[in-house]
Amino acid sequence: MAIVAKTLRPCYHPVPLPARTAKPRILAAIPARYGSTRFPGKALAPLAGKPLVQHVYERVARAAYVDRVVVATDDARIVEAVEGFGGEARLTRPDHRSGSDRLAELVAALECDLVVNVQGDEPLVDPRAIAQAIEPFFLDAALQVSTLKTRIRDREALRNPNVVKVAADERGFAVNFFRVATVTPGVEINLDEEAYFKHLGLYVYTRECLLRFAELAPSPGEQREKLEQLRLLEHGIPIQVVETNYDSIGVDTPEDLARAEAVLKRVTTDEPFG
Repeated sequence: MAIVAKTLRPCYHPVPLPARTAKPRILAAIPARYGSTRFPGKALAPLAGKPLVQHVYERVARAAYVDRVVVATDDARIVEAVEGFGGEARLTRPDHRSGSDRLAELVAALECDLVVNVQGDEPLVDPRAIAQAIEPFFLDAALQVSTLKTRIRDREALRNPNVVKVAADERGFAVNFFRVATVTPGVEINLDEEAYFKHLGLYVYTRECLLRFAELAPSPGEQREKLEQLRLLEHGIPIQVVETNYDSIGVDTPEDLARAEAVLKRVTTDEPFG
């Protein structure tokens, strides 16, 4: 594990691993592309005295069960910045279609059993939520992918296509991912009684599943909705969805960065979810 990870204390008290299950080798991988249409160079944007990617790295390093954290990037400047704060980074090809494809290149050259995909623009990612996404793998040897959901409390989020939603079955496996919830015009929704869930774009894959995912052709739903997780469902790969009270602020624009800075001034990862 990188130097910075050793200096950070865990902030989540995990459940004990079942005695029958050997702990898998768990790699947390952070895709961080320098080029961004709305916010070029955002991985290195200063946030509370550190580059944005450092916030992500340090929070991921505090997650229970994670053995190693690596940033996968297309730019030597990000490698230099990560190594500058004691982290580990690898240079990958610049032409990947998605962060998952970038991570597949990284993982092909590394030894691990599980891969946690944490987006490089999530400086407020909660280490406890990462652990929650990992834990189902200790109980289900056949599991290939897990992800997170959190309950929607804001009606406007139901109609906001930038807030991705997820529907799951009674066993907790994803049935669909979609951008806009179908709401009957004129009907008032009581979100305390009707449960809708936001999808949090954090995934845990088996190494084999991630490598296979990168080889699959984009599916019709993925191309229509611009949601790559639909590629998994449409190729018959089940996704376990774990409910969490955690939410976060993704940074896509300079305005998002300002919002994240304001939040960092008043909260810490030791506070309750939400």
